[in-house]
Parts: sequence; structure tokens; C-alpha cells
Amino acid sequence: MVVVPRGSALIGSPSGEPGRQANEATPHEVDIAKPFAVGRFAISFAEWDACVASGGCDAWRPGDFDMGRGRKPVIFVSFDNANAYLSWLRRKTGKDYRLLSEAEWEYAARGCANPKCPAQPFWFGQISPEVAVYDWRYSYGGSPRAEEAPKTAPVDFGQPNPFGLYNMLGNVRQWTADCWTPKPSSARSDGAAVTTGDCGERVTRGGAWSDKPQALRAAARSSGLSDEQSPQIGFRVARTLSAP
Repeated sequence: MVVVPRGSALIGSPSGEPGRQANEATPHEVDIAKPFAVGRFAISFAEWDACVASGGCDAWRPGDFDMGRGRKPVIFVSFDNANAYLSWLRRKTGKDYRLLSEAEWEYAARGCANPKCPAQPFWFGQISPEVAVYDWRYSYGGSPRAEEAPKTAPVDFGQPNPFGLYNMLGNVRQWTADCWTPKPSSARSDGAAVTTGDCGERVTRGGAWSDKPQALRAAARSSGLSDEQSPQIGFRVARTLSAP
């Protein structure tokens, strides 16, 4: 786990950002009043399989789409499956593990606790096959391409962002705690999850191995039905920290 510091930052996308969709928020400040812990990596198949082996995770054994298990990110896990893992983890550790809210996720993905940081699509600058996992056959803003067929990479692929988090952008989309709202105007400025709207559909963030690069932008939003098990979607855990 990595402790993400408290702070304020701009989230959302400006109107001129290439690839921007109508369901994205316009730039606004979010205030994260307390630090919180986030998994350095997405949950891997090895971690999921350990949960199943110890009697948790509803005994669900997802397939790997012929992309490998072990340190590869777990896929074919729904929002409901992710919460089963969290329930097991809470029982095992006694700690308050949960999913990130959508606002917390974008704050963590940008890796900046200061609203003066530049509002850029990716924390690493220009996207390329060396820094993120996506459909490398497509370019974004003149970025280089590669011809290899896209597939997941190990959860520790590449370099961590400034908060120490790996693959917040790319590899697998990640479930958040928020109910889906096609217009994010209801997003809270305090970083809490939005629990109104269509709660049978949940927000996913981050883009996946099979997505075009514009889907990996920090402000890009997507969703899935709460029981959807997709080869593009995984998750990472977060934890509320006790007051000092």
C-alpha cells in the first residue's frame, strides 16, 4: 500500500483536450482532507487465487483470456466480485479496505496534490508503449506506435507515478465505488463517492490493454454493470487511515 497525501488538485478535462467525451467533468478543484492508502498495484491473479484458496471471493475462479495469471492483473471480476474480495480482506486483516471513490481515483492517478500542477492528459507526458499498456497500434497526439498484439502486462510494469502507484493509466480499467452518472456535475468536491444515480452501473477508470490511448487519459470515464465480468476490468484496493 502507498499513502496518498492530503491536498487539493484540479480534476476533469478542459474542452480542448483531444479525446474528451461529454461525460467528463470540466476542470474543478477537489479537496482531499485526509491521506488515504492505495494499493501500489492492481490486484493480481495470484492475490485473487489466494483469496479463493482460503475460502473467500465466493469461490469465483475467473479465466485469464489466455494472457496469463500470477502477477498479471485479475480480470473477469465484477464490481460485486471486487466487493467479495474486500469483505474477505477486511475479515482477514481487521482493516477498513474499500474501493476508491471516482474523485480519489483521479486525484491519485494524476499524482499531484497541488492545483497549480499542469492539467495534462497523462502524468508521464506523452504516452508510448514504454510507459503504459493500451492498444499500441493507435497514436495520441503524435505518439509512437507498436505492432504487437495488445495484452495485459504484470502489475508492476513500467514506472510508478509521483505517488508511487503503478498502472493507474492502462493495463486494466479499475472499479470505483461510485454509481454511474453520465453527467458528472454531481461529483463531490470533497472526494467522497457519489452513491446516487444508476447504482446498477458503476464507474470504471484508467483504460485497459485493449483501449485506444485517449481512453487512458486521467479524466476519461467509463462504466460497467455491477455484475459485469469483463477481460478489460480489474480493481485495486484502498484503505481509510485511522486518525493519528
